[in-house]
Amino acid sequence: MPLSAPAARRPLHTRKVTCQGFFREDGLWDNEGHITDEKHYPDDGDWRGELQPGEYVHNMWIRLTLDEHMVIRDVEAVTDNSPYRVCPEITPNFKRLIGLRIAGGFHRQARERVGGTQGCTHLVELLGP
Repeated sequence: MPLSAPAARRPLHTRKVTCQGFFREDGLWDNEGHITDEKHYPDDGDWRGELQPGEYVHNMWIRLTLDEHMVIRDVEAVTDNSPYRVCPEITPNFKRLIGLRIAGGFHRQARERVGGTQGCTHLVELLGP
């Protein structure tokens, strides 16, 4: 059942999260996440200057390659758009996830390796779904 009709309003922000899983010919799995954020009004940023409606504040990707035991064998992270210069520079840190097993305690272990200033909040959020 959908939500009830809303009060009169105008859009301000749209976040889209897409997650896809793939079985590879070599027997491994790729799980890919993509997150975008866009404002529906001009927004002044310190690094990129004023963004116009429809321009992405965030446009980020992550791919986890897993084996049959749910152990991460490879990671690729990409930041195409971000509000801060440092964001694209930390994507190599996500290689620190290699060797972790997706099971109980995974999120805690992932945050220990790529949380805070060692990673990107938005890319870490993509590890959940």
